[in-house]
Amino acid sequence: MKVEARIFEVIALFFFVVGVVYTIATFYYRTGVEWAGATAMFFSGGLALLAGTYFRFVARRVEIRPEDFDDAEIEDGAGELGFFSPHSYWPILIAGAAALFAIGFASANWWFAVGVVPIIVACVAGLVFEYHVGPEKH
Repeated sequence: MKVEARIFEVIALFFFVVGVVYTIATFYYRTGVEWAGATAMFFSGGLALLAGTYFRFVARRVEIRPEDFDDAEIEDGAGELGFFSPHSYWPILIAGAAALFAIGFASANWWFAVGVVPIIVACVAGLVFEYHVGPEKH
């Protein structure tokens, strides 16, 4: 996980540096700062930093993986990778609810978009707690 953390941290640093350069450049070469691009640069850096921080946090709690070694071979990563739910319908429901939210938001139907938020939260809760309730409970 340290490799992934480094990648996202470098991407975040790139976006922050380019955001500062972009903001200064648009300030001096236009009549003022071009806020849409500057905001996009800094938000992109923030999102990359968020992902990098998550990977750095997780890297402390998992054992060292073959990807963390410079001299690792492909065979070092063989074996079981994890548990993946074979029959979950929750991701489809989350995607459908998110699409409904996007339609409501894009068409300025705020009552519709706000009304779909509890459905999204319920679907995410269903996904998170799928194996903690019902017949699949261990």
